Amino acid sequence: MTTTEPAFAPADSLLRFATAGAVDDGKSTLIGRLLHDSKSLLADQLEQLEVASRERGDEELDLAMLTDGLRAEREQGITIDVAHRYFETARRAFIIADTPGHAQYTRNMVTGASTADLAIVLVDARNGLTEQSRRHAVLAGLLRVPQVVLAVNKMDLVDFDEDVFRTITADFAEFTAKLELQEITAIPIAALRGDNVVDRSAATPWYDGPSLLEHLETVEVAEEAGRFRMPVQLALRAQEQDYRGCAGQIAGGSVAAGDEVLHLPSGMRSRVVAVDTADGELERGRAPQSVALRLAEDIDVGRGDLLCAAEHPPVAAEELTAAVCWMSPKTPLTRGARLLLKHTTRVVKAVVTEVGERLDVTTLERSPANSLQLNDIGEVTLRLAQPVFCDSYADNRFTGGAVLIDEAGHATVGAVLISDAR
Repeated sequence: MTTTEPAFAPADSLLRFATAGAVDDGKSTLIGRLLHDSKSLLADQLEQLEVASRERGDEELDLAMLTDGLRAEREQGITIDVAHRYFETARRAFIIADTPGHAQYTRNMVTGASTADLAIVLVDARNGLTEQSRRHAVLAGLLRVPQVVLAVNKMDLVDFDEDVFRTITADFAEFTAKLELQEITAIPIAALRGDNVVDRSAATPWYDGPSLLEHLETVEVAEEAGRFRMPVQLALRAQEQDYRGCAGQIAGGSVAAGDEVLHLPSGMRSRVVAVDTADGELERGRAPQSVALRLAEDIDVGRGDLLCAAEHPPVAAEELTAAVCWMSPKTPLTRGARLLLKHTTRVVKAVVTEVGERLDVTTLERSPANSLQLNDIGEVTLRLAQPVFCDSYADNRFTGGAVLIDEAGHATVGAVLISDAR
């Protein structure tokens, strides 16, 4: 049991996952059940939950209150913001993003799932797949989330009927066949009671798979595939120790002493002398580890630069075509809009030269559009004042993603998934 954010856990032991689904499907209750039954709550947290539940007149603990932290969420009984929670078991550390179910909070779902290794899509066993369930499955596919769990919740309310579970699983498989989802695992659960959440339940003798927590503890977290990429966050210098290092988070592939790397934008090549961390040197650094690279040559490296595989560099692009999820409630995205594009550690000015088709995330149909409103997702072309060093989002979620920032107020107004760079 711990209350410490697992920032120091080994990269391969950390799982980031997001929960999604329709309103009232039980996302917050599920997260509360995971925290409670895995004994990841401190005594004072449990006491506060007991007191709050008594004040509400509840006989049982209201586990949803562990994640529904905003007053507006508690009053309405829904999730509005993305609630992040951290917990550990003996086998793995977890970062949870509990995302909203309402369609008007699509941008929150995009934010919460953009860095997830796994997405849990909850479905109420009584209702089957809903428009919101389909929406969240589509977003998981669009965001290239590697693993998806279909959690068929509230099985106790349908008497743990196997046929209900199999029907929903088949419907989900048929719908997601059109999506680019890599692996789907279906688990029947009853979050309020705890069936198949942490421990396997005797109420589902027809199900021989793992509980949800068992699956989360054992699912493989793939390394960021592809060629080596490391956006530079900081140049480290310690003159008294004659130390020079390039610090950043590895965004793809791996790197070791002796590897030849390319520095962008200079185009200079160098060999890696050492891969350093706060705990000492590594034989090989892998995504998503944060490291400092010592280079053989004295190259002028600074924030916003990129170190990459010398023979396989990304595109130095001044024009991007991308899927954009528009997040501004005030102003629609239109042709001619001037914004800032933040790509990895680099920020450049951008102009919207074209707004193309809008995607309906429940039907997958596309329609012509001249603008994008709040929560719309559409194809957009951007012209940049300076190049960014990027891959397609399909090849690398980190170097293929970016955000759009309002120049005046500096608010984040768009999420960018690059499809073509030139």
